[in-house]
Amino acid sequence: SPSEEVEDASEPIKRDRSHLENTLKLNEEKPADDVSGVLQRLRKIYHSSIKPLEHSYRYNELRQHEITDGEITSKPMVLFLGPWSVGKSSMINYLLGLDNTPYQLYTGAEPTTSEFTVIMHGPKLKTIEGIVMAADSARSFSPLEKFGQNFLEKLIGIEVPHKLLERVTFVDTPGIIENRKQQERGYPFNDVCQWFIDRADLIFVVFDPTKLDVGLELEMLFRQLKGRESQIRIILNKADSLATQELMRVYGALFWSLAPLINVTEPPRVYVSSFWPHDYHPDTHRDLFLKEEISLLEDLNQVIENRMENKIAFIRQHAIRVRIHALLVDRYLQTYKDKMTFFSDGELVFRDIVEDPDRFYIFKSILAKTNVSKFDLPNREAYKDFFGINPITSFKLLSQQCSYMGGCFLEKIEKAITRELPDLLGSLGLGKKPNVLSCDVTGCGETPKNRYRKP
Repeated sequence: SPSEEVEDASEPIKRDRSHLENTLKLNEEKPADDVSGVLQRLRKIYHSSIKPLEHSYRYNELRQHEITDGEITSKPMVLFLGPWSVGKSSMINYLLGLDNTPYQLYTGAEPTTSEFTVIMHGPKLKTIEGIVMAADSARSFSPLEKFGQNFLEKLIGIEVPHKLLERVTFVDTPGIIENRKQQERGYPFNDVCQWFIDRADLIFVVFDPTKLDVGLELEMLFRQLKGRESQIRIILNKADSLATQELMRVYGALFWSLAPLINVTEPPRVYVSSFWPHDYHPDTHRDLFLKEEISLLEDLNQVIENRMENKIAFIRQHAIRVRIHALLVDRYLQTYKDKMTFFSDGELVFRDIVEDPDRFYIFKSILAKTNVSKFDLPNREAYKDFFGINPITSFKLLSQQCSYMGGCFLEKIEKAITRELPDLLGSLGLGKKPNVLSCDVTGCGETPKNRYRKP
């Protein structure tokens, strides 16, 4: 019919996708690296050397971070964050070529994504309810149960038989809506975001050049991204909707508003392009946008290729935090025991210590120990809450956590951090590019580099 022909004529031109396939190596028929042996060793180190101390000092109540086996073996995760309607879902549709298929993510001008959507690999297209995902302990999402029923109704999984998803999992999040209270969402939105941020290998924070309002919810989000700066990539999307001069202004404005939120010596990488299947607007910098897009894809590919290195570095970082937590609890307990006399009221004595740990040199004494960086120390306030739930008398000193056969918990975790995990990392380097093992990539160094000291 004539009306259909008119519709075809107005159909926007699609851009060529060959650079996507080449950069992400989607057409290569190479066998995946066999990493199962390394994963087995990683699990063994975790269970024998890290978990005992984690349990003994209830670390997961401090950070709410318990590592499941599903997480140790999971694929790298790419998280999409940002205000609503900036093109997060469109970007995922574009990368996976889901447009005009029954499984494309809904997109539109209104806030459309109200769920956390996990896009993963599966033999055929299907949707999985959040409740089912959380119940399956083999998946890495079972810990999400703790956020309650309301949240699980806002969690959805989509399985897609796509080559890229064999190697990576995408997570689309509800857009940040400024001036909206967290309570209105009906579940702890920030805590859920934190859970995904802690586990993401790459975090894309997406912005729309026409709405750059940095409000409270976004500020809160950047506070949660602290310590994850090396995973963050900022995307100025829909860049071809602006004239060049306007785009330059917006780019400057974006940096200006984000500078106070990201205090790192190196600014995060910003990609300027339009991530969707339609061709770029005429008279815009097509070459620049295409190059930027290819850089972003290379970044994504790098994360996939360094999957095992990142996994080992992640477990090692976790072990460092568990060790510091154990040293701190041990120190609080030791101080408490020293201050207690036959006549004193335990509650009051301990309240003094928790209220003002600096008076008792609790944190300073930990820094005096070898290889603890002040950047890794947890927040003092967190320990008020922690001891509010876990009475100090329910813990044992580190010196008492030893057995004749099993050795001491502290020694085991230190051996894992200084020897076993670096050795496992070293075993991967055989036959690989040597630079991957440098600590710059894996963040295996504990002491931050002092940029002002002469080498």
